Amino acid sequence: MNPSPESLQAFAQAVAQGSFSAAARRLGKSQSTVSEAIARLEIDLGVTLFDRSGRQPRLTEAGQVLAGRVEQVLAASDRLQRVAAELAGGREARVTLGLSDAYQSAGYEALLAEMAARYPDLEFECLLAEREDLIELVDEGRATLALLAAREHYAPELGWSTVAERAEFALFVGQDHPLARLPRVGVEDLANWRLLALSTVGQPEARDDALPAGDGRWTAPNYLLLLEMAVHGFGWAELPRWLVDGYAGGRLRELKVTGWPRTQAVDIIWSRRRPLGPAASWMLERLLAQSP
Repeated sequence: MNPSPESLQAFAQAVAQGSFSAAARRLGKSQSTVSEAIARLEIDLGVTLFDRSGRQPRLTEAGQVLAGRVEQVLAASDRLQRVAAELAGGREARVTLGLSDAYQSAGYEALLAEMAARYPDLEFECLLAEREDLIELVDEGRATLALLAAREHYAPELGWSTVAERAEFALFVGQDHPLARLPRVGVEDLANWRLLALSTVGQPEARDDALPAGDGRWTAPNYLLLLEMAVHGFGWAELPRWLVDGYAGGRLRELKVTGWPRTQAVDIIWSRRRPLGPAASWMLERLLAQSP
């Protein structure tokens, strides 16, 4: 029994997409190729993964159990490819890192200095984005790696791991905003004033249901723009504390709201459809090895 990575990817995509045809479109393959890959996996494992008696294949009990284990196998495969790339020595010409303002590490500049010394001829690019925009940058190959606020689920074609650093978010307003005069702020108070909310280019209408939004919310694609809006008194915003400490210059006031501030885990993601080169693999391993 030796399941191929292609069979495992086909299975993972079929589970995630809900059908063989959708999995085929996602993988850029024919439906018959995906069906054959899953059939080979069933032979290799000695179990039936899908019930094909209906219009759409449904996971069997064995398929449901194994679906939760495929991610572990794919993660091990990712690690093997990274090590192999290092050994082969075929370094890539460029590494592009997508960065969310949720990520802030005291060791980041030291890591860049170490990378510059280790790979002096490497082109390095940093792209600032958030949420779905970062996922799209990696998925489309525009970014090699991306650091973003952790999510509960990722598509099977994305590898991911959680870094040690955690972000702290709090709610802030300008010093002259009416909310700044309240010793304690309730959800009903927030709902009476404009929310300055993070949006993304790919999903501009997406909303964060955890934040009470009154009428006429304003949005921006990054936290620094939201910070500037809050400084000018246009509303209240959820912001990373490090960003406020570094750029607000005392012009914002933190709101005392039950449940805030909160901490947020940070993930690093990459595409499994494009094996990481030696430099990107090195950067990934160093980011994961950093202490908080």
